[in-house]
Amino acid sequence: MTILDKIVVDKRKEVGFKKSVIPFSQLEQSVLFQKNTNSLVSNLHQSNSGIIAEHKRRSPSKAVINQDLNVFEVAKGYENAGVCGMSVLTDGKYFGGSLDDLIVARSSCDLPLLRKEFLIDEYQILEAKAFGADVILLIAAILSKADIKRFSELAQSVGLEVLLEVHNEEELHKSIMPSLDMIGVNNRNLNTFEVSLDTSKNLSSLIPNEFIKVSESGISSIEAIKDLKAYDYKGFLIGENFMKTNHPGNSASEFIKELSR
Repeated sequence: MTILDKIVVDKRKEVGFKKSVIPFSQLEQSVLFQKNTNSLVSNLHQSNSGIIAEHKRRSPSKAVINQDLNVFEVAKGYENAGVCGMSVLTDGKYFGGSLDDLIVARSSCDLPLLRKEFLIDEYQILEAKAFGADVILLIAAILSKADIKRFSELAQSVGLEVLLEVHNEEELHKSIMPSLDMIGVNNRNLNTFEVSLDTSKNLSSLIPNEFIKVSESGISSIEAIKDLKAYDYKGFLIGENFMKTNHPGNSASEFIKELSR
């Protein structure tokens, strides 16, 4: 069983418990559920940097990254730095995140917020909306084509944008459909955890032009982004590179300034 398989098993248990405690109707009555969402797609179209900055305390591949930072301050810092959007890890067991992180980030900035989570149930989509997300992540490796269609259409129906994540050509081909807004290529091999930007480069030409292309994982240098822009990528998800510092917002600001030179 891979780490991804273990995460999905645990996630099904977690979501099953949540559904028994907080019904769908309660999520839909949330104040934030009625809020107009901020568009990450629009920001990426207009941006020269394309940076989506992440809040991530730890991961299965890197253990602890940074446990000491205040989500409120990180979100404000990222907003001041001029990033296009913020990704918030909400998985607790493997990444040290929570829905509280999402709602705190929502209270502290007007950035488009991506709920970074292992979504395996419609419930989590309504939950994302209720806690202030603007974008959801769907991971092709853990979903069927029917799941992707059902989840993406539900997300768009409540005003959320959809970023679909793929790791290879097979996942990409099964996933392309009109109800997606962005297609992200994860450069990390889920079995070995090795990272290669060649994954993004090799899949670029296979992604239809109507979708914004986002490259994820292993992006830590200005050169990498400039290289990937030549392959028509407009979004770049960066987490560890900023989060391993004491001031992620300042790190993001310096990175964006350097990128613009």
